[in-house]
Amino acid sequence: QVDLVESGGGLVQPGGSHELSCTASSGTISNDWAMGWYRQTPGQQRVLVARILSGSGIDYADSVKGRFTITRNSAKNAINLRMNNLKPEDTGVYFCYFRHGMSTYWGRGTQVTVSS
Repeated sequence: QVDLVESGGGLVQPGGSHELSCTASSGTISNDWAMGWYRQTPGQQRVLVARILSGSGIDYADSVKGRFTITRNSAKNAINLRMNNLKPEDTGVYFCYFRHGMSTYWGRGTQVTVSS
């Protein structure tokens, strides 16, 4: 079992920057794990925002390309999501996940609200 703890949610003005973190509480997360971030808004399904693929490739949703950057801190079993030039449509609950084989672990989510 891997517990994930997210941090960094909050209220941000449009055009601002913010950073989310997600730390895995136990074990060693090797390079064959995949990990990333989804966003969910009320009444909608979670949508992929950014991910690090098993073997280190990176994917972004088209809506965040050029604005968001996902990075991994292997020493801390953590991933970060740097969000720049935030827009109101980036508002939502951000969930991190770590995946290994058939097992997927989710964080509890952290709210990001982009509003003036």
